[in-house]
Amino acid sequence: MCRNIKTLFNFDPPVAPDEIRAASLQFVRKISGFAKPSKANEAAFLAAVDEVTQVSTRLLKSLETNAPARTREEEAAKARLRNAQRFPERITP
Repeated sequence: MCRNIKTLFNFDPPVAPDEIRAASLQFVRKISGFAKPSKANEAAFLAAVDEVTQVSTRLLKSLETNAPARTREEEAAKARLRNAQRFPERITP
């Protein structure tokens, strides 16, 4: 479940609100154990996603760095390389 949570800080272009919400959803799914909550738990689940999204947004806005901004293309290429090294039998596109 958590494999979909990606680093969101220090990218050019900056992270979009939907990316923060997607990571927040994955986090709440992981800690709750629900991929999709029941109707009885849906309100609490969605409230948690909203709160984690708000806190994550504040965090990302408050962080500072002197490092150059990363690009999504470079990070994706690095991930493909790591994947190819970990699983050499798989062919990566």
